[in-house]
Amino acid sequence: MSPKKIRILCVDDHPIVRDGIAYALLQQSDMELVGEATNGNEAIEAFRKYRPDVTLMDLQMPGMNGIEATAEIRKEFPQARIVILTTYSGDIQASRALKLGAVGYLLKGMLRTELIDTIRQAYAGQRHIPMQIASEIANHYSADRLSERETQVLREVAAGSSNKIVADKLFITEDTVKGHMKSILAKLQANDRTHAVMIAIKRGFIEG
Repeated sequence: MSPKKIRILCVDDHPIVRDGIAYALLQQSDMELVGEATNGNEAIEAFRKYRPDVTLMDLQMPGMNGIEATAEIRKEFPQARIVILTTYSGDIQASRALKLGAVGYLLKGMLRTELIDTIRQAYAGQRHIPMQIASEIANHYSADRLSERETQVLREVAAGSSNKIVADKLFITEDTVKGHMKSILAKLQANDRTHAVMIAIKRGFIEG
């Protein structure tokens, strides 16, 4: 009788990434790819259908993203083992995913051997967080978080909106926007608006 294989669901909107993962799993005698999905909504349906042992979940996808899908799946299936797969090393995204119960966090540039090791560790009930991610989380652990309103303001600024346009869109005064920007610059230790946007994208407060 052949040993039980680790059943894996791959969620990513890029066919090349899914193909690469499928090929890597084919080389492993103890793993099998049971399903694929291209966004968060499909991921939830696929999880219900296949009940995989380990789910590889991309973060940035159209429609429902990986963080939201992880939250939904874990709410319905608390024992789900989800490994986040992303191109972003931001500490905010990683912290959110891990708080939601993700058991691993992998950068797409680390694929193949690290991917296979992480899947086996997740299946065994262990967490795997690469040193690079762990160090990002540790470096910013005590740093001030942006409030929801500050994040909204910065998202508008990142889209190129002036203070007046931001104020009009969010139904607040221009002085309030300036106050929020002052707070954002201080919290992110940024030199100016552009620098603040760059830091916020890198850390995962907003999407690039």
